Amino acid sequence: MDIIDLSTVATDDASFLDYIDQLCQKLGFDYASYATTSPMTGAVQGYANYPDSWKMHYMRRNLHRVDPTIHKSALSIAPVDWSRFERDERFRAVFFAAEDFGITPQGLTVPVRGPYGDRGLLSVTRNCARPEWEKHKRAVIGELQVAAVHLHDAVMRSDVISRALRQPRLSTREIEVLQWAAAGKSQTDIGDILGISHRTVEVHLRSAREKLGTLSTVQAVGRAIGLGLVYPR
Repeated sequence: MDIIDLSTVATDDASFLDYIDQLCQKLGFDYASYATTSPMTGAVQGYANYPDSWKMHYMRRNLHRVDPTIHKSALSIAPVDWSRFERDERFRAVFFAAEDFGITPQGLTVPVRGPYGDRGLLSVTRNCARPEWEKHKRAVIGELQVAAVHLHDAVMRSDVISRALRQPRLSTREIEVLQWAAAGKSQTDIGDILGISHRTVEVHLRSAREKLGTLSTVQAVGRAIGLGLVYPR
């Protein structure tokens, strides 16, 4: 995805906000937000390109305490479509008001988990017809998951203590397998290239995912690229 490479620029608030803006432009979303809590300091960091009027409304009413995009999505290991949320009092407290600010209740939250208990949530929203939303979501979900890991890791690297802890030890073979996965090769292709069975490839991929604290191979590749362990092709 041709957006800011946060591993090559200063990791400050402006860079994170630029990343969110460019993510929306490239992947076709109206707005996006990201939030995480540092496992070392407990500090909450959040970034969003929502209208300032909505952000002020949200903060003044402490809507983070009831926001289902935070509390419900944090319990999931897979991307959560907001249509799954119950239309209960908490949902209404956030989204009924949001529509007054031009923000649709149609969106998606991608949870990210790191190897040291760190967690992040990338949320995006797009105002369009439901069939168009379903088609668009399928088209960009892979890139969105990579973007979520990329942003989360960049934010975590901005914490010196977390950064010192976040360098997993991958074997040479695990790095090789991830490198070929980054090049778009299938498990069968990787097995043929390295002279091992595709089942052995899966073993290495599973081990790499666990060490990197990711939920999928796509996320593992994204995190490995961000850490400089493998390189995009």
